[in-house]
Amino acid sequence: VQLVESGGGSVQPGGSLRLSCTASGLRFDDYAMGWFRQAPGKEREGVSCTNWSGENKYYLKSVMARFTTSRDNAKNTLYLQIDNLDPEDTAMYFCAAGDYCELRGTLRDPKYWGKGTQVTVSP
Repeated sequence: VQLVESGGGSVQPGGSLRLSCTASGLRFDDYAMGWFRQAPGKEREGVSCTNWSGENKYYLKSVMARFTTSRDNAKNTLYLQIDNLDPEDTAMYFCAAGDYCELRGTLRDPKYWGKGTQVTVSP
């Protein structure tokens, strides 16, 4: 199983990024998919989760106005659109595959992880 994130980069505050996570080696539509982030010196936190079909989406409360997750099962790809980026969004962003989403916006008991893509927001 391989999850590969892409789309990170360095942007100015107020900018946007679209992260992608492409999966291989698993039946993508068997899994709920989540995005996590980890900032320097902080614990990893779940920011969004979507069920297998993409119909149900859940977000960390503090980001739900600016983050949008989606998935394309035909392309085995998960997306995270981040708008109005803030320096506090600076982190490594990871995708993960698992069984269930939690209402608070995280994926429960992730089974597979990607290696991450870095997002840096600075003037």
